[in-house]
Amino acid sequence: MKFKPSLILLCSLVLFTACNNEKKINEHEQRTHELGLEIQDCINDVARQKSQAIDDFIKAIPLEERIAQLFVVNIVGCDTFIPVEENIAGGFLYFSYNIADTKSQMISFNKSIFEYCKANKKIPPFLTVDQEGGYVNRLRTLNTPLPSAEKVANELTEQEATTLYKNQAEQMRALGFTMNLAPVTEVCTPDNEQFLMERSFGSQQKVIAYGAVCINAYESNGIGTVIKHFPGNTNTDPHTGLPEIDWTQQELELQMKPFRELVKQNPSAVLMSHARVKGYDEKNPACLSKYWVTDVLRNDFGFNGIIFSDDIFMGALADNGYPPEKAVVMAIEAGIDCIMISEKRIGQSVQVLIEKAAADSDFENRLNESVRRILEYKIKCGFLKLELINGKYELCVNYQESF
Repeated sequence: MKFKPSLILLCSLVLFTACNNEKKINEHEQRTHELGLEIQDCINDVARQKSQAIDDFIKAIPLEERIAQLFVVNIVGCDTFIPVEENIAGGFLYFSYNIADTKSQMISFNKSIFEYCKANKKIPPFLTVDQEGGYVNRLRTLNTPLPSAEKVANELTEQEATTLYKNQAEQMRALGFTMNLAPVTEVCTPDNEQFLMERSFGSQQKVIAYGAVCINAYESNGIGTVIKHFPGNTNTDPHTGLPEIDWTQQELELQMKPFRELVKQNPSAVLMSHARVKGYDEKNPACLSKYWVTDVLRNDFGFNGIIFSDDIFMGALADNGYPPEKAVVMAIEAGIDCIMISEKRIGQSVQVLIEKAAADSDFENRLNESVRRILEYKIKCGFLKLELINGKYELCVNYQESF
């Protein structure tokens, strides 16, 4: 069978065109790939520059001021900010007597904190309050009603809960707050219900579902969330005694799953409990335990945010062989980033950490890791910002946006 020359020519042209097109496609794909690598290299380079800017900022902070960033403390009054020490803690914790009578007074008080920081060139603190709902509801006289977690889970749909928490977040931010010590993400059981009462969403399923709703609604509207109390509690009130947990494997898994799942929602922080858990570093309270803080929460669960201790002045620690000067060192060694103190002064605790850091460079490095997490949260809040100055990124205090 013979082919006509014209047909042979046509086939040759088609084959040549196809090969040429394939070559162009391959060249285009190669260039696209190379461009993608160039863009990724650029992104990575910017990320490295920003990270270095944070490191440089940390190194420039005097050690005493740097360590002060690792505390959240109570403050005086609710009228005009009155500092009790030269160093400003990383965060301020509000109790009922710190809540002003009106919204305008509350805003004025919180604004006075940032005005003081600006005038004295201090890093602004984050402002946090227990706004869980129900009877743990510090802003009940200023915000719209906030029902308890139990009532929310039993009476509202997830969409309705989203709207509820979104509105609370907007109101808290308007008052000047940046963090909420909520939600409680412990499963309610007979072993803890007398302590938790209405503060828990209830069953494991409800805790995971409504906990996620709560976290996302607050975080998406400018309020950092602090899920608590990891790994759990008993009916012993940690304000007066040391909770001793004795879980079966099934009970352990019941309480661990909500925390494991909810850290995936990227809450700003997790607050540790004072409980000791039988069979799991049972000699140390969870907030002073490297096993619970670092091995489980940080490494196993993969949580990268701030880890809070509970109040180290609670009876659970102070009355059981863990005075504050011992607890602060143990907390940092365990992996805690922010130490909660219900007192108004941190000078003595800061001095203890200064002396420890001076004697142990590894301990100072551990401190700096936590300082970095606190500062990264303040970047998220807008209190600090990374600016490109003369072709180089620098971390700067952003007083204009602090309130």
